[in-house]
Amino acid sequence: MDAPLDGTSSRRGPVRAPQSLVAGLGLIGLGVFGIWAGSDLDYGSLRAIGPGLMPFWLSIGVGLCGLALAIAGFTHDGAPLQSFTFRGPVVITLAIIAFAVTIRPFALGGITTPGLGLIVAGPLAIIIAGYAGTEARFIELLTLALFLTAGCMLLFGDMLNLPIPIFPTAVVQAMTGVLPARTMLRLAAGAMALVGLGLLVVQRRSGRREPIEVARHSLTT
Repeated sequence: MDAPLDGTSSRRGPVRAPQSLVAGLGLIGLGVFGIWAGSDLDYGSLRAIGPGLMPFWLSIGVGLCGLALAIAGFTHDGAPLQSFTFRGPVVITLAIIAFAVTIRPFALGGITTPGLGLIVAGPLAIIIAGYAGTEARFIELLTLALFLTAGCMLLFGDMLNLPIPIFPTAVVQAMTGVLPARTMLRLAAGAMALVGLGLLVVQRRSGRREPIEVARHSLTT
C-alpha cells in the first residue's frame, strides 16, 4: 500500500503518531514541573487570589493538553518524528533567562541588574523567543509583544492585582505620590496597545501589493 501523500503514517502499531506522543509527554512534563516549582506559593482564594493560583491552573491546563496529545499518538495516525535542531530550545531558554534577570533586580557576584518590570521584560522575552523560528520578522514580533504585554499588565496587575513588578524601579520611585499605581498601569497599557495598533496598520498598508497591469494581447488572424 502506498504511503499517504500528506506524510502521515498509516501503520497500525502501538504508536501511530510519534510526533504527537513526544509532544504530549513534553507538555505533561512541563505541567508537572510547573506544579512543583509553584508548590511553595500561596494559592489564596477566589476573593483574594494568591500568586500561586494562576501558575497552578495553567500547569494543570498544559498537562491536560499534553495528555490529550499523548493519547492521540496511540489512537490517530500522525506525522513521524522530525529532525531536531538546537536553535529553538536555545533561543527559548535565552528568552526565559532574559525575562528572569530583567523583571526584578538580579544580583550575580558584584553585578546587579536594574529591575525593569514587566513593561520591558515582557516585550524583550517575546521578541527573543520569536527568533526561535526561521521566519521571524522584528516588526511583527514587536507588534505582538506590545499587545501581549499590555494584556498581561491589565490582567495580572489590574484585574488580579498580583504583586508583579510592572515598571522599572527608578520609574516607580520617581512617580510615587504623583500618580496612583493603577492609573499609571492603565495609561501605560493603553499607550502600548495604541502603538501596537499603529504598527499593525503600517504593516497592513505596506503589505498591500500594487495592482499588476496585464498587457492586452490582440489576436491576429
